[in-house]
Amino acid sequence: MAKRIDVSGLTAFYGSHKAIEDISMTVEPRSVTAFIGPSGCGKSTFLRTLNRMHEVTSGGRVEGKVLLDDEDLYGPGIDPVAVRREVGMVFQRPNPFPTMSIFDNVAAGLRLNGGYKKSELGDIVEKSLKGANLWNEVKDRLNKPGSGLSGGQQQRLCIARAIAVEPKVLLMDEPCSALDPISTLAIEDLIGELKERFTIVIVTHNMQQAARVSDRTAFFNLAAVGQPGKLIEIDDTERIFSNPSVQATEDYISGRFG
Repeated sequence: MAKRIDVSGLTAFYGSHKAIEDISMTVEPRSVTAFIGPSGCGKSTFLRTLNRMHEVTSGGRVEGKVLLDDEDLYGPGIDPVAVRREVGMVFQRPNPFPTMSIFDNVAAGLRLNGGYKKSELGDIVEKSLKGANLWNEVKDRLNKPGSGLSGGQQQRLCIARAIAVEPKVLLMDEPCSALDPISTLAIEDLIGELKERFTIVIVTHNMQQAARVSDRTAFFNLAAVGQPGKLIEIDDTERIFSNPSVQATEDYISGRFG
């Protein structure tokens, strides 16, 4: 069951440096929310706070609240590893485990969680590869290394790995930036299908992509280099791109800066 995210007053630090400041937003279940904005404004940092990946970074810490259906992910006694099972992540560059087969790449998270029979693993791997629109391309070479796939296939393999453990939320940090246009289109089509099952948040530098794939768009910006990034505006994607309510959003989208 896809879940809703409610963020309130979130500030993230790297040591004493404040990377993003006082961000509040709601991400609706079974929707795609895109984060746009110039480089260095904190989009990826904010994304990583949503599954507690930020604190893995040296000096990374967070103030504020991230609620996943009313449960505070930063509350006392909350296990960060359990959070990352609920909130999966797909990174900018495809990162299949290089020594593992295609099958084992998808099954890795399941095996980590334990409790699955071999036959169950096979069924879930097939379902996940079908869910990532990759099954027909790899079903005859499941025992071959995942690293032998093309870049676009590797990224879909990473998506299959992420959805195999049935997360409630799927985070994507510029999932197409390293891919060719055809692979990018395949991932975009896939995002449209996956939102039927998952809540999806995507960071993208490609504004046309944000316009194509997302239901809502959030624009981030920073006042000056060295200043913390801030959420400037979040609204329905169509409105953000046709009639934003903040001048800075319009300036960025129209190419006047950034």
